Amino acid sequence: MKRAFVFPGQGSQFPGMGKELYDSSPKAAEMMERANEILGFRITDIMFEGSDEDLRTTRVTQPAILLHSVVLAGCSGLPLPDMVGGHSLGEFSALVAAGAVSFEDGLRLVAARASAMQRCCEMQPGAMAAVIGLDNGTIERICGEIPGIVVPANYNSDGQVVISGEAGAVAAACAALKEAGAKRALPLPVGGAFHSPLMEPAREELAEAIRATEILAPSCPVYQNVSASPETDPARIRENLLLQLTSPVRWTQSVKAMLADGAAEFTEIGPGTVLQGLVRRISAGYDSITIQGIQ
Repeated sequence: MKRAFVFPGQGSQFPGMGKELYDSSPKAAEMMERANEILGFRITDIMFEGSDEDLRTTRVTQPAILLHSVVLAGCSGLPLPDMVGGHSLGEFSALVAAGAVSFEDGLRLVAARASAMQRCCEMQPGAMAAVIGLDNGTIERICGEIPGIVVPANYNSDGQVVISGEAGAVAAACAALKEAGAKRALPLPVGGAFHSPLMEPAREELAEAIRATEILAPSCPVYQNVSASPETDPARIRENLLLQLTSPVRWTQSVKAMLADGAAEFTEIGPGTVLQGLVRRISAGYDSITIQGIQ
């Protein structure tokens, strides 16, 4: 039986995240205090005492989720996984957990990612929408027919895809997708067009930081968002990270690849339970699959 660790992305944060772990584990407290030093502000104060709104600030959200996830992975006492993967931001947590990127470098990279994405959203606002109940091919075709920029951004599970791009193009795509039979096409409360060509300025800014970061061979395969394949070569991992911000999150394809490679136990490590639900839907029909979470 192979074990997979999966790490959540932005949107999984919650007030008080990590406080119980900080209070109960000296190792966790030490890692979190180190994070405060690296980031130059006390992110733990915001995690433990901040409001929902405080935690939604991009410069806080992304490093907070990585910090929570990585500390949990390091302090859980669980057996080492046979494979790891992460949804968008969670890919960085997966790389740290697998030893491909150091804890310190992972935090710095995610802080740079958050800043670059925030600036990009301010320069060129975009939109995203969740499309429910339509096959991937139809969504891809309709997005390709809409004037302007709109693309599939997150393949979350079969029948659940998030589209991203210019606000007008996303709205037009939603109308066309409903007409084509989508059960729902719901705008998401975000300020940017993540994982779309509109993120190119952020990708270019983050690329410098990624190129300057040491990436080692991971302790187990990392199923990256861009390729949905098990990656172990540092050069390939770096290449996929460079592409991630402007490419779709192939989460459905990644989980199916893990299942095909023998994964029978999935553990979501980090805040929230979103990935547990997605894995359940993707793995429907597989016998003896165990899905759990550690928050």
